[in-house]
Amino acid sequence: MEAKSPSTRAARGRNPRGQGDRLRAEVLAAALRMLDGLGDDQALSLRAVAREVDVAATSVYLHFPDRDALVLAALEHCHRDLTDAVRRAELTAADDPVARLRARTLVLGAWAHRHPGLYKVLHESTLNQRAEMPFKEELGRSTAAAVQACMDAGLAPADDAATVALDLRAAVHGAVSMRVNQPGHPWPPLEEQVDRFLRKLVGVPGPGPC
Repeated sequence: MEAKSPSTRAARGRNPRGQGDRLRAEVLAAALRMLDGLGDDQALSLRAVAREVDVAATSVYLHFPDRDALVLAALEHCHRDLTDAVRRAELTAADDPVARLRARTLVLGAWAHRHPGLYKVLHESTLNQRAEMPFKEELGRSTAAAVQACMDAGLAPADDAATVALDLRAAVHGAVSMRVNQPGHPWPPLEEQVDRFLRKLVGVPGPGPC
């Protein structure tokens, strides 16, 4: 395939009026793909993203002043997708609060299995120490609400829902992170672990022995 000349590449970077949002979306999509493959935000560069999208690097800088800004935007985007997936999973559980809590918890594991690189960047990258990620608080609040619903229905012992939800999230994150970082280990099915977490940490009834 014939390589494109620098002038051709530069021309691709000049979007017609009103198409800046489209370029921004293309850059975000490319960053998400690359981060999922790399599993490390430090390995990403704006110039590499520009090459992936086939635009001049200056076109990327118009939308994202530095790598952290691009990575943050990408993580907020995938976090929004994850939140939407959680809501859809809860809808399948009808009016059973325990089933809704279980469904939303399993979605997190399924998402991490499909996007291990993004999961690592979202939760384990040094960007967490350099930048605020307030969008991550939404899942914490909704998990606490789901735990509270189980308590209100008399299906879990009364307790501080926020504290119980934090314990549950920590346990699930540990289980998922270990799978992401040690994929060759013979882990038990995540569904079984989640059921144990729900019984032991939340106190809800569930299948299998306690």
